[in-house]
Amino acid sequence: MHFFSFLLMLCFTAPLLADAEIERLLQAKEEPAGVVFEILEDDDDALGWALPKIAKLSARLRERFPDLAIAVVTHGREQFALLADESDGLLAPIHEYARQLRADEIDLHVCGTHASWDGYTPEDFPDYIDVSPSAPAQIRDYQNLGFVLIVLQGPDYD
Repeated sequence: MHFFSFLLMLCFTAPLLADAEIERLLQAKEEPAGVVFEILEDDDDALGWALPKIAKLSARLRERFPDLAIAVVTHGREQFALLADESDGLLAPIHEYARQLRADEIDLHVCGTHASWDGYTPEDFPDYIDVSPSAPAQIRDYQNLGFVLIVLQGPDYD
């Protein structure tokens, strides 16, 4: 029973952890080199809450640090909502958020390795999505540049 309680608590506090990290960054005296948001969910619809959350958190960060470099790396089942053939219909709002992030100079990466496991290639994603060969390596590259990693787990309970 204790393990189940821990998992339940983790599900409800994970979004708060991202918010707490944003608050910590906003209180910092120095601007970080950048921020990279990681999304790794087993939910096809996760980008429906994650991308709006990232847009909101990024806007807050850029109020304090206007030139802050921001990136998003998504590498769970949710990344397939960003396939080019999903840009119309039910998933169109997710694509609109992705385009808006790019317009706001936020890099958006999906995992090419994970995509290949399901038979997808970089050409299956629209041009506003960067297909990274490996999402974990992409995140490490950002961290090596001094970016702060913020892991989003959901759903978002704002």
